[in-house]
Amino acid sequence: MLKDFAISIIQALRDRGFQAYLVGGCVRDLLLQREPADYDVATSAAPEQVMEIFPESFAVGAQFGVVLVPLPDGQTPDGQSHDVQGEDTGPSQKSRTVEVATFRSDHGYSDGRHPDEVRFTRDPREDVMRRDFTINGMMLDPANGEVLDFVGGREDLKHGIIRAIGDPDLRFGEDKLRMLRAVRFAARFEYAINTQTMAAIQRRAEEIRLVSRERVRDEITKMLVEGHARRAFLLLDESELLPEVLPEISAMKGVEQPPEFHPEGDVFVHTLLLLENLPRPCPATLAWGALLHDVGKPATFRVAPERIRFDNHVDVGVKIAEEICTRLRFSNDETAQILSLVENHMRFSHAMRMNPSTLKKFLRLPRFDQHLALHRADSLASHGNLATYEFVRAKLEETPPQNLRPKPLISGDDLIAAGYRPGPQFREILTAVEDAQLEGRLTSHEAALEFVKNNFPVPASV
Repeated sequence: MLKDFAISIIQALRDRGFQAYLVGGCVRDLLLQREPADYDVATSAAPEQVMEIFPESFAVGAQFGVVLVPLPDGQTPDGQSHDVQGEDTGPSQKSRTVEVATFRSDHGYSDGRHPDEVRFTRDPREDVMRRDFTINGMMLDPANGEVLDFVGGREDLKHGIIRAIGDPDLRFGEDKLRMLRAVRFAARFEYAINTQTMAAIQRRAEEIRLVSRERVRDEITKMLVEGHARRAFLLLDESELLPEVLPEISAMKGVEQPPEFHPEGDVFVHTLLLLENLPRPCPATLAWGALLHDVGKPATFRVAPERIRFDNHVDVGVKIAEEICTRLRFSNDETAQILSLVENHMRFSHAMRMNPSTLKKFLRLPRFDQHLALHRADSLASHGNLATYEFVRAKLEETPPQNLRPKPLISGDDLIAAGYRPGPQFREILTAVEDAQLEGRLTSHEAALEFVKNNFPVPASV
């Protein structure tokens, strides 16, 4: 286990006369009787001393005293061996290493993220005082179970409080992303944010714009997929961070919806309820698609004589979602899937009336399981009727994959051989043949050619 490996590192450091403890989130999780995702060690040994003791280690932030010590070759975090020659589908690089950091104190943060000066120390108390929140600021001696708690972290764990260590304005000035991390931890553990800590976030909320967009994206993604997204976004709103990081979501507040379709309330309320119904674990693209599925509604809101309407909100929403994905620097693949979820979420309302070919083309959208999960969550967050969801799910389960994507009966070369000239009509012909094939009306190459001759006469020669 990774825990045992971390403890062996601590023992090796102590055998050479250095102080060493488990530190940070792993201590918090162990005290909460949760399984830590990774293990970090803090030590009085300097980085070069750590690397001398562990020759296989490598520095990832030598100026900050951070060294990674990898698990021995062929070992996984659960202690099982694996084929190192095969494709790696196991734990991430982080989960196969233990981070060993030298006790330090930080001074000056000109860029709002990195310290201008780092001073190594032999005092664990100094090291703790530079960290973010009290619940992340404890050290644990694995030999005897003693917790070094200089900041009241155990008390805040007991009472469910997220509190910055020391002056919250200083902590957030050092790394402005900590404001988002406060929200994420409060949501994940269902804790309250300390009054002074929240006030500091509200005072400094606009400074989150100085954080790189990738870091903001990654932090919000964690909020979305950790299972407490609704609470996270309520806290983002309360902390005044929401209009800074996602003004398009903040704009949903107060945008009314027709009560006959959305008895739950406005667009913001609906979206947050939908997030509660996402599967766990939840793919990041599904979570973002769910968050943005109705992002076009505020811009298209109008009150018609018969009811509230959002004409073309899907098309508008796709454009806004694309702007957000570009701004937050999602990959092309991630962007394509998020936009597809936004673009297609209303098609479920027509699913029961689709002809077989249209339905099959719908079902073969890439990662259709995400579309289906979004529709289910969308329905549960509004009218609660899952009839369409069950219909589509049943069709998907009963349709073999080869029936969704059958081998084409004819090709463009076949059309040329039959006397057709290459041009825009080829697409129309091949689509018509595919539709007939998906509907079961065509089952052979010969029948497809006959279908084409009957429905698309060969143009006369010039």
